[in-house]
Amino acid sequence: MTGNRDAAAPPSRREIVATSIAKYAVGQVIHHRRFDYRGVVIDVDHRFHGTDTWYKQMATSSPPRDRPWYHVLVDDSDLRTYVAERNLELDHTGAPVNHPEVASYFSDLTPEGYVAREKSN
Repeated sequence: MTGNRDAAAPPSRREIVATSIAKYAVGQVIHHRRFDYRGVVIDVDHRFHGTDTWYKQMATSSPPRDRPWYHVLVDDSDLRTYVAERNLELDHTGAPVNHPEVASYFSDLTPEGYVAREKSN
């Protein structure tokens, strides 16, 4: 096998480590500890993937770049945020997230969080 990994092959150790270190998963409803808002995770980066300029301007508390960062739809807003893991905790209210894009990403809300829509080819 050359450059392309077979789709049926098991994930590499690197892929397992990258996904297993994240505390939260896509679909989980979270609360931002510092800025007191709720949201739902739509994507996870195993480490910071932004620019140095963005980090200096927006990440004023200097969260670690080598820990997971989350793409979040913000409740009662049309905003998306990019948040360091250390600023998040699970939201236990069970309330849905009111954001215009929720239905684009998720099909249902369960006690564990949102159910991701199946991606079509």
